[in-house]
Amino acid sequence: MTETTETAGAAGAAGAAGAAGAAEAPDAGQRETIDAYLRFWNTADAEEQRRLASEVFSDDVQYHAVIGALSGSPALIGFRDQFAEHMGAYAFRARRDPEVHHGRARLLWQLDAGGREPFATGTEVIVFAPDGRIATISGFLDQAPEGFDPNAHH
Repeated sequence: MTETTETAGAAGAAGAAGAAGAAEAPDAGQRETIDAYLRFWNTADAEEQRRLASEVFSDDVQYHAVIGALSGSPALIGFRDQFAEHMGAYAFRARRDPEVHHGRARLLWQLDAGGREPFATGTEVIVFAPDGRIATISGFLDQAPEGFDPNAHH
């Protein structure tokens, strides 16, 4: 029994090492997708926005945040445009490197706008589709903008 346990342990360790090595490549691609996701929110060029949306979002992407739920990249493009029109100049950026594992990511973000850094902060939990694009985004406000009423959007 001891020999079988050791063999199974060695095989398990080898399998885990192989799985860890295999996970590195997808994580790198997912990090690139997150970088493109941040560029999507920051670009004002409509053509670039559409290109990034098709590169970043799955066809049936779902976005859930305090402000509501959106479905599909056209809805996200429309929301981004309305947001930019309302806010004027802004910058949406990561507060630190995203954490990525098992087809998911946690992105801590910061929104700088109106001369305030930060204007708001939040966390997004991102789930990747099998093709590496983003399938779902669940957004949470960590620090809401001054005067923001989260109950006004339900």
